[in-house]
Amino acid sequence: QVQLAESGGGLVQAGGSLRLSCVASGSIFSINVMGWYRQAPGKQRDLVAHITTIGSTNYADSVKGRFTISKDNANNTVYLQMNSLKPEDTAVYYCNILARARFWLPAQNYWGQGTQVTVSS
Repeated sequence: QVQLAESGGGLVQAGGSLRLSCVASGSIFSINVMGWYRQAPGKQRDLVAHITTIGSTNYADSVKGRFTISKDNANNTVYLQMNSLKPEDTAVYYCNILARARFWLPAQNYWGQGTQVTVSS
């Protein structure tokens, strides 16, 4: 099956930066979309950013202009560069991909285990 390994989370002061990485491995025929979601305590899991196979990107309004999503196709890796971090960005960040494990199977969502990002004021 498909496995997602996230890294790069941690503790940072407001105004600082972090770079999250997510490597997809296992049985992968194709990846349609790669993205990042986040979930704060007591809140729902919301989309932060995603990037398509052709490189089109989309961002939540709350992070637009501060976060940048990118990918490395050769290594099946997606990144989230987070700049000008705010305490409101504190959450568990989850990697997500929409992918086909086999060509005859429909695409489905796969999730990482989550990585904690804490921004202190």
